[in-house]
Amino acid sequence: MSLDAILARIDDDLPAATERLLDLMRIKSISTDPAFRDDCQQAADWLVADLQSLGIDAQKRPTPGHPMVVGHAGPENGKPHLLFYGHYDVQPVDPLALWDRDPFDPAIEQTPAGPVIRGRGAADDKGQLMTFIEALRAWKEVEGNWPCRITFFFEGEEESGSPSLVPFMEENKDELRADFAMICDTVMFESRTPAITTMLRGLLGEELTITGPSKDLHSGMFGGIAMNPVRVLARVIAALHDDQGRVTVPGFYDGVPELSDELEAQWQGLAFDHEAFLGDVGLSHPAGEQDRTPLEMIWSRPTCEVNGIGGGYQGDGFKTVLPAQASAKISFRLVGDQDPHAIRENFRAMVEEMLPPDCTATWKAHGASRASGTPTSDPAFAKSLKALSDEWNVPAAYIGSGGSIPIAGHFQNILGTAPVLIGFSKDDDQIHSPNEKYDMESFHKGIRSWARILDAIT
Repeated sequence: MSLDAILARIDDDLPAATERLLDLMRIKSISTDPAFRDDCQQAADWLVADLQSLGIDAQKRPTPGHPMVVGHAGPENGKPHLLFYGHYDVQPVDPLALWDRDPFDPAIEQTPAGPVIRGRGAADDKGQLMTFIEALRAWKEVEGNWPCRITFFFEGEEESGSPSLVPFMEENKDELRADFAMICDTVMFESRTPAITTMLRGLLGEELTITGPSKDLHSGMFGGIAMNPVRVLARVIAALHDDQGRVTVPGFYDGVPELSDELEAQWQGLAFDHEAFLGDVGLSHPAGEQDRTPLEMIWSRPTCEVNGIGGGYQGDGFKTVLPAQASAKISFRLVGDQDPHAIRENFRAMVEEMLPPDCTATWKAHGASRASGTPTSDPAFAKSLKALSDEWNVPAAYIGSGGSIPIAGHFQNILGTAPVLIGFSKDDDQIHSPNEKYDMESFHKGIRSWARILDAIT
């Protein structure tokens, strides 16, 4: 096998590969809006046809929502069985007026930093998904066969909460089980360092409504004598953190691990510029736990944040009311072995204890997923890290992620499969936002990276 020949084939085929990606991006596969249900079917059909054109046994598999695409190829030859996961659905495009072009009329645009692929789904996740397929296309064309047993698993509901994913995985465990699940829905570190994400935070969401009087009251007649729910809610929110930025929910830090010396040293070596990171959004000072480094704050420490708050009159002008209700949406990002269900119970109990007479609290839960982490002791991780370093001419790194990618935990917990999270998105790709883009460099070198990784671990 000649890796050089495969890489050369990738280079030669880049224009055709780009056209295939643009063709997939033209499909309006918005999973959250029922109006685009047929488009999601079309995107699944497109992927099935493309995989089948490579001789892969691929099928569109029905679910109660949008279909899965599952394909199988390659021999059982004693080498690792790899599963490639991605999603073909995309976010809505609103507000449309902020786009510089039709989001479903993608094109290559020249920017001061180089050419980019502009359009919805460019980086999240069609461009990243196609880096898998294009690497394997080149491999098959050069070698005439596959390097190992390969499973393709693409879903169409990632942007709408993946309601069909876990039931489908449970029902098809034996078919989907593999040695490694390669997940492409991640980023490079500071847009320049290729990385394997090994830590993902979990997520717990709570919506709290505090009710006081039976109706809105005149603040002149009832102010002072009647309890104001906004005042109660403000007290609750203020009590969630101490002066050092630590979360005060009882038992919150149970199961939170400390970094290993090796990982801490590697993170320090990344020379993260937190002043530039915050400066890009008009801030300057880290607001989390004051005895932690900035990278720890966003990768390996848990958080509690208020995502929305409401109560009383918020229209133009002024209305002197004492509102009957006040509400807040509060999220917790979790790490290590933190138990989201225990934290939910402790948070609710804490709030209930703080309620004064005449006030009650009602709750609406918004999900509860644990954090996930991937041990890197298997030699495949070090080999993949070297393959990335060789392609990008930059030392690759193991990194954490402040976000949550539940699929990684599902592969571990349902299939017993180790997730390997490698993506080539950059910080300025504007995923979920108007004018989403994916650098041509990310697409091209992403394809080459997967070819190198396949060569290294098989």
